[in-house]
Amino acid sequence: MRSSGELLEVPISAIEHFSYCPRQCALIHIEQVFEENVFTIRGRLAHERIEAGEDTLSSGVRVVRSAPLWSERLGLRGVADAVELRPSGPYPVEYKVGRRRGRHADLQLCAQALCLEEMMGVEVHRGAVFYHAARRRYEVRFDAELRRRTEDAVENIRAMIEQTRLPPAPNDARCPNCSLINVCMPQVIGEPARLRGLKGALFHPWPGPGEGDD
Repeated sequence: MRSSGELLEVPISAIEHFSYCPRQCALIHIEQVFEENVFTIRGRLAHERIEAGEDTLSSGVRVVRSAPLWSERLGLRGVADAVELRPSGPYPVEYKVGRRRGRHADLQLCAQALCLEEMMGVEVHRGAVFYHAARRRYEVRFDAELRRRTEDAVENIRAMIEQTRLPPAPNDARCPNCSLINVCMPQVIGEPARLRGLKGALFHPWPGPGEGDD
């Protein structure tokens, strides 16, 4: 049981979910719902291959895979796909299956950097997200703005989990490729007028004996 002064831990993986869609994040981390589609299966298989790899030494740089991370200050815990231990300091690397769409993964990577700074007592200025579809790395600089956005996301996720609050469905271009679309039902939940009509139909009583007869 948590003490009154102890922070509720936020999974680092929840940050990208929240940045992309707060409702998706809540379904996974509050409702404990997860369903797979072709995109999540590809991602899971790719991460299994990464996790199965051993720590390596490349060009004099040690690469630690599946590195446990935590931050007592932020109440964060998770795992980094890889951390390159460079002479200039630790360099986190996150692997993604698809192509780059927005900065959602950057916030997750920044959270990893904040954990590494607290754990190792050093500054972490940069990291990278590797996109398998493009077969290239995208370097991320952990500037003040990205750090602020990341810490704000952590606090918003924590408040959402503590309040067990399910955000509204967006019902937009993000939804068709989401594996949780059948659980979320954005085409219903995201349209209040349609939802009211369905609720009315759901609770419409059947005629009793002798009622409604012509």
